Amino acid sequence: MTWPAGWAEGGCPRPMTPFCLPTAQGYLLRLTVVPGAQRTQVVGLYGDRLKLRLAAPPEKGSANRELIDFLARSLNLPKSSFRLTAGAQSRSKVVAVEDLSPDLRDRLCRLVPASKKSA
Repeated sequence: MTWPAGWAEGGCPRPMTPFCLPTAQGYLLRLTVVPGAQRTQVVGLYGDRLKLRLAAPPEKGSANRELIDFLARSLNLPKSSFRLTAGAQSRSKVVAVEDLSPDLRDRLCRLVPASKKSA
């Protein structure tokens, strides 16, 4: 696998496969979510995915909406920049981030808590 240019210099973790994959429109995020938590937060890396706890039940799309809301707030992007592309009814999800901001990769890297950058 080829790593994106500047990956290590940007402070991003180097798991076997990155949780964020660059695309022509932005990034694909590979996530594992745990709905029904007391608060929404990033747990850390979980294999080749980013693990998050969501303060929403896994019913009627509530957890998916909370995921998109959290990502939008955390990355300072509009909700319209996010699209759930896989895993609507699963804990394993893929979210497309459609934004070409030059600093988006750095913002994605900052999602991972400093003490939890390795699986």
